[in-house]
Amino acid sequence: MAAGLEQQWMQGTGEVRQSGNRRQDMDMKSRMSKYTAFILWGVILIYGGLCFYLFYMQSIQPLDYNNRYFQSDLPYHISMIIDDGWYYSFTAYAYLLLYRLGGNGTVLIALFLAAASVLCVFLTERLLGLLLGRKKPDALTLGCALALNLVMPFFWRYAGEYRYVSYQAGNIWHNSTYQCMKPAALAVMLFYLKAEKGYRERLTVGQWLVLAGLLVLCTGIKPSFLTVFAPVLAVKLLADLCRKVPFKQVFLLGSTVLPACGVVLWQNMVLFGGDTGHGIALSPWYTFSLHANRTKVAVLCSMAFPLVVVLFSLRELLRDRQYLFAWGMTGVGFLEALLLVETGSRSRDGNFLWGYSIALFLIFVFSLEKWLLLWKKREQGLFCRIGFAVSGCVLVYQLFCGLVFFGRLLQGETYFMSGA
Repeated sequence: MAAGLEQQWMQGTGEVRQSGNRRQDMDMKSRMSKYTAFILWGVILIYGGLCFYLFYMQSIQPLDYNNRYFQSDLPYHISMIIDDGWYYSFTAYAYLLLYRLGGNGTVLIALFLAAASVLCVFLTERLLGLLLGRKKPDALTLGCALALNLVMPFFWRYAGEYRYVSYQAGNIWHNSTYQCMKPAALAVMLFYLKAEKGYRERLTVGQWLVLAGLLVLCTGIKPSFLTVFAPVLAVKLLADLCRKVPFKQVFLLGSTVLPACGVVLWQNMVLFGGDTGHGIALSPWYTFSLHANRTKVAVLCSMAFPLVVVLFSLRELLRDRQYLFAWGMTGVGFLEALLLVETGSRSRDGNFLWGYSIALFLIFVFSLEKWLLLWKKREQGLFCRIGFAVSGCVLVYQLFCGLVFFGRLLQGETYFMSGA
């Protein structure tokens, strides 16, 4: 009997010791995660500082189309409002104010764009956190958000010799209006996904105003996001009507895009008025083929990571309506870029690519969540483990391509840089 009591005591002591060890391991992991998150915040701030340097160097370049040193659209965007008084975008008002506050200099404009870049990383993290069900930023979501803001197309010289212009990308540093539109688009998606969950029963006045206001802001900066968001929202709402969602609720959510459509009408008059010489025409594959060696291969390389992930996550595409919504936006953006082209002096600018670019950025975010889900499912079979490994390798290479591209931009190279 004494031996049995001693055995029970030793067993209980062992369980207590194991429980204490588990708590210590969990505390250690928690501390390490906090330290890693703190370091990542520092890296994100360094990224912001590098963006400030890049945008400042872009902003002070001469208005010379032959200049390839820190080449960008930024000095032209600044000149259009400062010299020409052309209010082509909400950013024009910001640039004019910052230019005057900065003593007729561009430092504050560069700082503003750098802040937008850091905000974009933060909002990407929050969107990832929403998709993953994580309420607070942590090392995983911060690291992934920073990576997503650096990835570039899967460079393959067979498809195109230029690292950016031969392909399509969601991360762009040479166009300031896109740089400002990107965090606004992320804010719209964040608020839309939250509001959409409960809109079938109730959409408050506050929710309507915030979503409509964010859409107006995003569209006023650049209309490209609305052109891919609104069509997919219309299809989604039509499907909800077929599922017996009350018409009132469908109308309320759908009407949030109407104020932004008014902004588009203003922009259309500014950009495509009768005296501008600009218009819109159908020209399939024209924009995609401008700088690619093999156009269709370059299109596939541009969305390599999302394509590989979806091949291993087809059930998720059918099950997850948010994921399907993001792919719908990508499809609409692709069709717009595929078919439409501006006429006149802007015909080679590829301005119908911007909607596709922001859709690509968003599908990378949604695909990363599905990639992490493959890791969670790794015990279910070899298929998920292979899917995680293959798509992970593609993501790492696209991140490498992005780091090379961004690093060379910081050295003053043109965004027309080749793969050499």
